[in-house]
Amino acid sequence: MFVTRFAPSPTGYLHKGHAFSALTAFEAAREAGGRFILRVEDIDTTRSRPEFEAAIYEDLAWLGLAWETPVRRQSEHAADYQAALARLEADGLLYRCFRTRREIAEAMVSAPHGAMDVFRGAPLPPAEETARLAAGEPFAWRLSLDAAARRLGGFEGLGFLEEGQGAVAARPELGGDVVLARKDVGVAYHLAVVVDDALQGVTHVIRGRDLFEATHVQRLLQALLGLPTPAYRHHGLLVGPDGKRFAKRDRAQTLRSLREQGMSPADLRKELGFG
Repeated sequence: MFVTRFAPSPTGYLHKGHAFSALTAFEAAREAGGRFILRVEDIDTTRSRPEFEAAIYEDLAWLGLAWETPVRRQSEHAADYQAALARLEADGLLYRCFRTRREIAEAMVSAPHGAMDVFRGAPLPPAEETARLAAGEPFAWRLSLDAAARRLGGFEGLGFLEEGQGAVAARPELGGDVVLARKDVGVAYHLAVVVDDALQGVTHVIRGRDLFEATHVQRLLQALLGLPTPAYRHHGLLVGPDGKRFAKRDRAQTLRSLREQGMSPADLRKELGFG
């Protein structure tokens, strides 16, 4: 069965771009006779707010969307993500990175031209790592591309289906050794989303073009964890009169603001091409 989802983060009010993405997924599920799932991606507890989550439900209902309940809230499923993280660690695919963002930026700038356009690191010597842990130094768990390549025998043949393009070769090396968990935030987006999609049986991921590059590392994680790979559709992004894509800081274009200005759901749907 066709299963897709809309997965906003409650870090601000939804805007026109969110409405377009939600409607695109919702209508695709309806036309396929499938299921539409709403998921709240609230793992960033430093920025997520209850009022923004409440507004998500209010805005989508106003838009005319219906979804299955209960809604999966990532903050309630930390054990699922920690289990996936522990599996990757046990398989020797992660390492502790103690470098700050500033130190990483400086290392990339100082590297020979073209030698480090994305961050690639390595585990510290055991004695140094033990000492840093004993001193309570913060660290991030990073996915080792070198270890992942050894595990899979290289990344050749690793790909995903992109609607309108066909088979796309995944190139996770373009993202470097990505962070999969931090002490202050917990598990990172890349890991949480592949775990969620697998657990919820998502067969089609429909989202904005701005997340196309993220698909490459997510495809790698699916392979390493033995998870199914959905088909993907990365739609174009809406832009404002200034040519810039809508963002949560654009208060005049939030669904809440448009509603207060007297716009009806039918008017917005028609403007977005769903009339």
